[in-house]
This record gives sequence, structure tokens and C-alpha cells, in this order.
Amino acid sequence: MLVAIVISMKRKSVLVLIIVLSICWAGCSPAQASPQKAVAPVLGDVVRTFDAPDPNWKAGHRGVDIASAAGQVVVAAMDGVVSFAGVVVDRGVISVFHGDLTTTYEPVEAVVHTGDYVHAGDPIGILALGHLCPQDACLHWGLKRGEVYFNPLTLLGGGQVRLINASQMDRVRAAAAAMREGMSAAGLISPTTGVITDVYGMRLHPVDGIWRFHDGLDIGAPCGTPIVAVRDGKVTESSSNTGYGNRLIIDHGDTLVGKLTTSYNHAQSWVVGIGDQVIQGQLIGYIGSTGVSTGCHLHFQTWVNGELVDPQPLLN
Repeated sequence: MLVAIVISMKRKSVLVLIIVLSICWAGCSPAQASPQKAVAPVLGDVVRTFDAPDPNWKAGHRGVDIASAAGQVVVAAMDGVVSFAGVVVDRGVISVFHGDLTTTYEPVEAVVHTGDYVHAGDPIGILALGHLCPQDACLHWGLKRGEVYFNPLTLLGGGQVRLINASQMDRVRAAAAAMREGMSAAGLISPTTGVITDVYGMRLHPVDGIWRFHDGLDIGAPCGTPIVAVRDGKVTESSSNTGYGNRLIIDHGDTLVGKLTTSYNHAQSWVVGIGDQVIQGQLIGYIGSTGVSTGCHLHFQTWVNGELVDPQPLLN
């Protein structure tokens, strides 16, 4: 079954005429919809519909394919913050965070950056080749809440998906501005607020008094101060040991500096766990003084391409 989506372009905005669906494909959320409007992301026909994987990790089709043409402008479906704009394996991918939901677009050459705030209908990229479909090019458009996938066509009227409301969007917009303001040249933000109390390199250890290597950056702040993810990624370890105390490790994949992994240590507690996908600026835990520690602080570590490196230049 093909669903026609008719779009006209004018002054980089998108006017959408949609035939409202009287039925809902599998994957509709039972939550109620809110007033925020959504638009179709690209001109074309839906040539492959959503096929919800059941359970979520099994094979399926986690989105819809819209046949179009390479070079077509791709727009944001709703207001939100660009949480990822880069290359995954061999194709360009854009993710936009809408406060509760995330929409994804691929293969796309991004014209936006992580942390940018976009309105529904704003151009975010150019459709590229690389997705197998009946025509020259197709946009694979996805929708998820956490790691649960939904049919993105429900945003256009075919069923119910809870959308973020205008007052919540103000918080998302503010977060985007703060994110861009504090982003480093490497595309990272600071993991917490506070002052640097010790740097990467050789030092006299404050507990045992031995001259030894300090393998991270210490940021001092009161216990309970929020810790956030410096970039989008996946939690690969959450553990507790004598030295590092409560420890969390996040794999960020390919970044501007290479394959990046970060570690957050001595925490009071975590609000995410192994396997969770996190976005840049997301709360992951709270500063503590667990393990070998002389006070409340975050011991922050970074690896680039598997090699432990000084975190400070990556945050500047």
C-alpha cells in the first residue's frame, strides 16, 4: 500500500498536504497526542511501511522508506534539538530529540550540527544515495521513544503518539542554546559544573603519598551535582570497585577526533544503566565520593581509538 505525501517547497519551509489515515499501522503508542504539529520530512511516496519488531531486538523494519531523489531537501518533522549529525558506518544519519520522542533520518548529508535547535519544516540535510529501495534514493525515517520504535506516519495523523507540548519545548530550546554555548571544538560538552582540582599526568597521590600517574581529569563539585553525557553514546559498563568507586563507561562511536569512549568515576549514583542510549547533555548520574577519594568530585577519563588520552584538550 502506497501513501502519497505531497510537499511543496517555499523559502526553506514546507507546506504539507496529507491524506489523513483512517487506520493505524502497527506500532502506534497508546499515549495521547498533544498539539505540536508534525510535517513529512521529504517529498515522495512511502514504498515500505513500518514493521514493528517483536520483541524489540528481532528483525523488522524500524521506520518507513520514502522514495524520492538524491539531492532532495530533508526537513525536521517536528521542533527539536539535533542530538546527532554524522556518519554511522557508511551513511549520514541525523537524529532530532523532541523531549520525549526522537526522529531519525538516513542517508542524509547534514546541514545542521549537534545542538542546533530546529523547527518543524526547517532543512536539516540533503537526501543521499545508499538506502536500498525501488527508486534511485529513499529516506529511511524513524521514530522512537527510548529504544522502542514506533511508526513515524502516526505523527502525520495516522494514530496516536504523544508529542511534546509547547511549554516543554521551551526547555528543549534552552538546553540546545546551552549545549551550543558550551560545546568544545571536538564536539563535546563538560560532564558537570565545578572547578578542575587535578589534571591528567604525573602527580603526588593525595591518599598514599606516592608519585604516580593520574589517568583523568578531576572536577570538584558538591556531592549530588548532576553529571551529564558529554556526547551521544551507549552505556557499556556500570560497575563499582575499590579505586574508581561507582563507575560508568559510555561508547560514543565515531566522533571528530576518532572513536571516543568516556568514563565517569566516584559517582554517588547513576540514573542510566548498561545498554542505555544517551544523548549529549542527558543526566546520567550525580557526583559523589565513592572509591578512593578525598572529597566530592568527578574523575573523568577519555579514550580515543582505544588509547587513554588527556580529557582537557577535548573539552576546550
